[in-house]
Amino acid sequence: MKISKEDLRLFAQYIYELTAITLGENKGYLLENRFKGLLQQENATGFRDLYNKAKADKSGRLEKAIIDAITTKETLFFRDKSPFELLKYKIIPDLIDRRRKVGTGNSPVKIRIWSAACSTGQEVYSIAIALREVLPDLSKYQISILGTDISGEAIARASYGKYNSFEIERGMSGDSLRKHFNPTEDGQWRIKDEIRAMAVFRKQNLMQPFSRFQKYDIIFCRNVAIYFSSEDKKKLFERIAGILEKDGYLIIGSTESLTGVTDKLVPKRYMRSIYYQPAGFAG
Repeated sequence: MKISKEDLRLFAQYIYELTAITLGENKGYLLENRFKGLLQQENATGFRDLYNKAKADKSGRLEKAIIDAITTKETLFFRDKSPFELLKYKIIPDLIDRRRKVGTGNSPVKIRIWSAACSTGQEVYSIAIALREVLPDLSKYQISILGTDISGEAIARASYGKYNSFEIERGMSGDSLRKHFNPTEDGQWRIKDEIRAMAVFRKQNLMQPFSRFQKYDIIFCRNVAIYFSSEDKKKLFERIAGILEKDGYLIIGSTESLTGVTDKLVPKRYMRSIYYQPAGFAG
């Protein structure tokens, strides 16, 4: 079913209001592909009918379905690899060293991590696995990992931590698989309880207030702001800067840059990786 230019503009505005995702006039094919099943499911005669049904649905069910359909869930375990090497060999050692210098006695070192736009959880569990590999005795640390996504469907899957063979094979080696996952009776794999216990998941629109957020030592916000306008990108990263510890770390996508976006976060380099820290931190 084809979408007219008028209906594309209508849906683009609606999707922007829901998600802050900006869709240009050349994205008609994307909506036609993503909403094919939803059009059939809702017995909609066309995109305008689907739009009218969504606006009239007071329960929010169709709105959630549209968000789930439009948001990209392209992800894999240890995606791009270098951010996780950066985490293991630079960020965690440096962070722990600074925390121990200002800590008291034998109190566990607190490490708070947020994975924004975590999709179905592969990034969160990759972070947890990386921490277990670099920190053999986790009893010495108080680790909390938060995974958020705008899609309720993605969050539900992430929280359950179950993946099929195709999803597992995308980034997960055989040794890590056997060490950190259990096979299920239906031929899939589920993350082990000790890994799952390190994380919590909740739904979050990145354009809505961060009022429920604490300060974080490390924030992953990769490959989501590429869909935002320049203005919304600036708003997002300046709000992220506001909840990042003064010596904290922000990791964005390998093809992304905050140059010209905000001066509240400063780029730094380690090996092949770029990370950001709050302006004014000299560490």
